[in-house]
Amino acid sequence: MSLPRTTPHRRSVNRALSALALLALTAGAVTACSDSNASESKHAASPEAGQTAGQTAGQTAEAKLRMIDNGGHRLAFHVTQGHGSTIVLDSGGGEDSSYWDDLVPRLHAATGATVVTYDRAGLGKSDVVPGPWKVESAVSDLEAGLRQLGVTKNVTLVSHSQAGEIATYFAKENQKMLSGAVLVDANLPPLFTDAQIARLVAFSRPQVDAAKKDPENPQNRQLISTSESFVATSKAFHKATWPEAVPTTVIVSEKTPFDGSPEDAQRWRDAAATFVHDGPGRTLVTAEGSSHDVPKDSPDLVLKEIEGMVGAQG
Repeated sequence: MSLPRTTPHRRSVNRALSALALLALTAGAVTACSDSNASESKHAASPEAGQTAGQTAGQTAEAKLRMIDNGGHRLAFHVTQGHGSTIVLDSGGGEDSSYWDDLVPRLHAATGATVVTYDRAGLGKSDVVPGPWKVESAVSDLEAGLRQLGVTKNVTLVSHSQAGEIATYFAKENQKMLSGAVLVDANLPPLFTDAQIARLVAFSRPQVDAAKKDPENPQNRQLISTSESFVATSKAFHKATWPEAVPTTVIVSEKTPFDGSPEDAQRWRDAAATFVHDGPGRTLVTAEGSSHDVPKDSPDLVLKEIEGMVGAQG
């Protein structure tokens, strides 16, 4: 089965059947860097920090970097301060917090909420944690970050791709914290049958072997660590359930990560439909014409659905 050809800025598609299917890579480049200054702001920002809702385009609060410690490693959380509720944006595999840079100011201006992005371990400004990827550790990192930021309620969790797995376990353990969730073409439990897991392992093997030749690259490092635990993690994820108390919007892409394989693309869409059907308070939205890279291809749709979820719970 061959991979589709795409332009460079849509790297998620041409590696979809392997790396993304392994829950490790989505789209865009990852830049590894380090910083010990907990008060440093992320990227150049507009005029005055502390501004919230009602701002004109181009005027948004400044995102502040907070370094959080969890179990001996540090994680970078970027906070655009608002009021009332909090929107937490969790990137797909291989992506750091910068994936959301274009959407953060728009969300902040539209909702007035505090917007939080973060770098998972080994990406962006966060420390590398050696060994196989563990969803329990990823959940613990997010919990620790929000707790240390003082975020305990009225959270709308927005999760793309691999982050759907983190969201599922996080939601189960933190139902009172979440007022809602938006799962953006996210990994969902119904997809990961034994047969589909075997297909994904086979598809990804060549890319994993190639990644091992340059293990210091952040994307390669995550792909390798994810592959080491993929089968066991996926089997457990298939049995996971989403809490009925957390209302959820599921955005599924039309093309899906498997644009080059109609069979697998249909399985992806069917998994989203099954997930929505299996519980109350769930809505399915299709991102028409979009690749798996929905936040980049259809940002207006993602903004609308997040804004709607925040407004519904406000």
